[in-house]
Amino acid sequence: MKILRSMLVAIALGLAMTAHSDEPGISALEGKWAVDVSLLPIPAEARPKSVTITFAEAEGGRLATRVEVVSSSDTTIYAESVAELNGTPVAVKGDLEADTIAAAMPAPGVLIMQLSRGGVPGSTRVYTLSADRKSMIETAANFGDDGRPFMRTNYFRRVE
Repeated sequence: MKILRSMLVAIALGLAMTAHSDEPGISALEGKWAVDVSLLPIPAEARPKSVTITFAEAEGGRLATRVEVVSSSDTTIYAESVAELNGTPVAVKGDLEADTIAAAMPAPGVLIMQLSRGGVPGSTRVYTLSADRKSMIETAANFGDDGRPFMRTNYFRRVE
């Protein structure tokens, strides 16, 4: 379950998005996004029913993020945060893999999130928005139990 939670948060929190020059900032990301669970690199019986991530602009131009995972047994787990987009660490509420994140948007339609839990570094997520703003790709970079780096790509579509 720990590996599944880590992977799901990595999927949800670390998306890759193609830049769209005429709509910079959070507004291009705003909305609810669903991962294509059929493409998750885990056995079908271990896959969650759904993984969604919602982005919204919070007061002061900060990024509000909520990730929800509905397991195959209908248990819902979540993580949420409100972060400056300057790399400053902030607390994460919820019960997924991270208790702290730092976020930045180095270019329009590109979001980077660094995760940690209990002071231990976690994954880095890069979200890239498609040119039509209807889909995004998350690239999640992490280290395996053997200490070797690995990356996963997850595919999201806008649902709201």
